[in-house]
Amino acid sequence: MIYYVEDDDSIRELVVYTLSQMGMETRGFANSVDFWSAMQEEMPELILLDVMLPGEDGLHILAKLHGDENTSDIPVVMITAKGTEFDKVKGLDLGADDYIVKPFGMAELIARVRARLRRITPKTATEVLNIGRLSIDKRAHIIYLDAAPLSLTLKEYDLLCLLMENPGRAFTREHLLEAVWDIAYSGGTRTVDVHIQTLRAKMGECSSMIETVRGIGYRFGGK
Repeated sequence: MIYYVEDDDSIRELVVYTLSQMGMETRGFANSVDFWSAMQEEMPELILLDVMLPGEDGLHILAKLHGDENTSDIPVVMITAKGTEFDKVKGLDLGADDYIVKPFGMAELIARVRARLRRITPKTATEVLNIGRLSIDKRAHIIYLDAAPLSLTLKEYDLLCLLMENPGRAFTREHLLEAVWDIAYSGGTRTVDVHIQTLRAKMGECSSMIETVRGIGYRFGGK
């Protein structure tokens, strides 16, 4: 199930119709009240969210979703007329998984939605990776430091997992942005630096394990 929150009736109805015709069950909502009511009945696999909404806006909805452990893992794609670098970074920093700017083509939307849904995989097998004082339990979706769980956001978890699973490999900021956020590089990588900074703060004495590679980006492998 996909939920789409959009106050423009024509856009919402077109998107809901198109995705439904492509075999992706979709429900549309004109405001946050109807959306939150539906969330009490059924949790979606993916949420498409406009920023400019009457009453509670999309960024506020995103922050609430991201701050609730029951909904923080649901992927959110922002669909909005706002296309400035500041707005994109703000949405990504709040936990958005992708960002589509209006006007958009249906083919692009379908491709983005399918790509995001392909990344949703059930965690069935217990997978544990231990590196130094850190360990990843993928089934529980938790990273531990000295057996104590780190309090990480979804994107912080994904970012640290990617780095830990590729020790010694230098990633560019552009690569990290595309791999973790599914966003093609378009000139701004501040959100990567912000997440690295918060990760290091939470890792305490192990923060040096995330190394800055001058002129490139970051790698995992320090002490």
